[in-house]
Amino acid sequence: MTICFQEIFQYTFMQRAIIVGLFVSLCSALLGVPLVLKQYSMIGDGLSHVGFGALAVATALNLTPLPVAIVVVTVSAFILLRISEKAKVKADSLIALISTVSLAIGVVAVSMSSGMNMDINNYLFGSILALDKTDVYLAVVLGIVVIFTFFFLYHQVFSVTFDESFAKATGANVTVVNLIISIATALTIVIGMRIVGTLLMTSMIIFPALTSMRLCKSFKNVIICSSIVSLCGFLSGILISFFFDTPTGASIVLVNLAIFISFYLIKAVMIRIRLVKYKENK
Repeated sequence: MTICFQEIFQYTFMQRAIIVGLFVSLCSALLGVPLVLKQYSMIGDGLSHVGFGALAVATALNLTPLPVAIVVVTVSAFILLRISEKAKVKADSLIALISTVSLAIGVVAVSMSSGMNMDINNYLFGSILALDKTDVYLAVVLGIVVIFTFFFLYHQVFSVTFDESFAKATGANVTVVNLIISIATALTIVIGMRIVGTLLMTSMIIFPALTSMRLCKSFKNVIICSSIVSLCGFLSGILISFFFDTPTGASIVLVNLAIFISFYLIKAVMIRIRLVKYKENK
């Protein structure tokens, strides 16, 4: 294992990928738990499609893609939250509309420029070779902001996740907390699009949370387990990608799937053992 990591860290692009990936994995795990529990996890899918549309338009206009994507995705998260609170249209319908429209805008923007170039493909499916120093600095700064904000507002996030009425009664500003969660998710998606890809970024948010909930019950334990699962899934996926020359984003997703299945089977075995013990005692 030591030899493997020594070989990996000889390459600059792998150093960048691991730094960015660790921050993306941790942020995704932290945010995924409240999003899944609030049944709002598909916001990641909607915002990732918005990110692709913004990147495509920025590339077609010869603008710097990532700063444009950060602004557009953050504003979209705010608009999505406000509309879902006041409009009669449900959140899942809004997300579906935003996803398809954003994807359509991105495809049209690309087709009207120079066609589907390699850079856009990198954003769609992820590529560790596409990462540069700017991506690393951006990932570190935004990652630290997201992680610090989550732990600073941990108790408010906990109360809003489980009971918004109780959270309001205790003085928490539910709208602001939900907005911060949405914006933090938007930032995580933007920094993750380079390495995992727009189309696969949602799995980074959903899988660790769902996996941890198979075995853990308390919110704190789910957060801790989700973080560990996400980090292990990323490192395993990037190792597989490096040594077997497979797509990075897809490898990470498949590893997360394998971990989820493992946790599911462990839970099934635990239930079976308890059932047998119950019958014996009875």
